[in-house]
Amino acid sequence: MALTPIVIGVAGGTGSGKTTVSEQILERIGSQKIAFLQHDSYYCEESHLPLAERATRNYDHPESLDTPLLVEHLLRLRRGEAVAVPVYDFATYSRQAESRIVVPAPVVLVEGILIFAERSLRELMDIRIFVDTDADIRFIRRLHRDIFERGRSLESVVEQYLATVRPMHLEFVEPSKRYAHLIMPEGGRNQVAMEMIISRIHKLLDEAG
Repeated sequence: MALTPIVIGVAGGTGSGKTTVSEQILERIGSQKIAFLQHDSYYCEESHLPLAERATRNYDHPESLDTPLLVEHLLRLRRGEAVAVPVYDFATYSRQAESRIVVPAPVVLVEGILIFAERSLRELMDIRIFVDTDADIRFIRRLHRDIFERGRSLESVVEQYLATVRPMHLEFVEPSKRYAHLIMPEGGRNQVAMEMIISRIHKLLDEAG
């Protein structure tokens, strides 16, 4: 019988450095040992709506994400089953036709801004890490990412940040860090915290055999 994998959650505000932390875990533990899921992949399918309407939706509210599907995928991975993860197109605010197959692994790594705000998700996690970064740094990183990686305009990024990103961060993301086992200032640059996390994962893997 396959052993139940270790489930690790990495949360934090937009631009906090969650992906850098996740990448370091993948690199240092070994990507072949990790099934990696990002909550961003699970935005609800709304391609039936006009693009202009999709662009104005609140994508920072928990209801914008298909969390029940992510929970189902986590449970299936824990049972040793592969899952088909949606592929989301941030330029068109819609899911692509294809999906990404994720196979079971000894570690399941879940990343997202709202994963600790959802009780059904956080209760499946063995280690919960919250990456804590100053708001101005997070905004600059988001601005750069959305313009150069997601094809957004400067005006749309600023408008979205003020209308939904900041209010939703204060309402949902920031309060959720009380559920973290570890609050990690400076993200992946915090090498002391990274060493503690990597050592803990190795220890759990050793105990699991």
